[in-house]
Amino acid sequence: MPISPNQGSTGGGTLVTVTGTNLTGTTAVKFGTKPATSVTNVSPTTVTAVSPSGSGTVGVTITTPGGTSNPIPFFYVGAPFKASLSATSGATAGGESVTINGTGLSTATSVSFGANSAAPTVVSDSVITVIVPAGAAAGPVGVTVTTAGGTNNGLTYTYIDAPTVTLVTPAEGPTSGGTAVTITGTNLGSTEQVTFDGTVAPFSVISSTSVSAVSPVGAAGPADVAVTNPAGTATDTGAFTYVAGPGI
Repeated sequence: MPISPNQGSTGGGTLVTVTGTNLTGTTAVKFGTKPATSVTNVSPTTVTAVSPSGSGTVGVTITTPGGTSNPIPFFYVGAPFKASLSATSGATAGGESVTINGTGLSTATSVSFGANSAAPTVVSDSVITVIVPAGAAAGPVGVTVTTAGGTNNGLTYTYIDAPTVTLVTPAEGPTSGGTAVTITGTNLGSTEQVTFDGTVAPFSVISSTSVSAVSPVGAAGPADVAVTNPAGTATDTGAFTYVAGPGI
């Protein structure tokens, strides 16, 4: 007499399907000593029941006018607990692999980022990984893990749009570097790196539309200025020109 699923939340509420023979006229389904909260006799070979609250492992039995069946094990599973996310922000387009650490994660079936969900890969009871789905818009969303034991939330993931660069001022400076530059664009508030032709420059975020940077040493000629945030990189080709000093 198999049952499916054979595990569920300690809080109860799991719809369980029991298959067997001679199930017509089922009068009771019990999980250990507790009766199911709802029983439906679907056919002579199938009964559905909703598990009551419980803990540990209990035997599920069916009672009909002909007697009571042998018990089949049902495992109560506690709700998951999430401790941390390996990354708390990423591109609105999604696609980043994130590791979730916690406990009770071995039966995880779904991870939701706001209204969008994805199927996780279970590594162990304390670790799962998931590919972040695309977000509806930039901004923070709650992260919810669903397991056989229930759901748990409390962590936040922030969707971020990729940056753009529209203006670099001043647009030139000496090859020796040291020019204070203002970079204007969009989605610059989470800037992680600024480069001039691939050379990392010191910077500070002024606002979501402005970043200040100091040009590093460079070769004479035009240089690409690139700004990177967790969602991607924006490059303004030839936006800054290095000017060689005079020679005598």
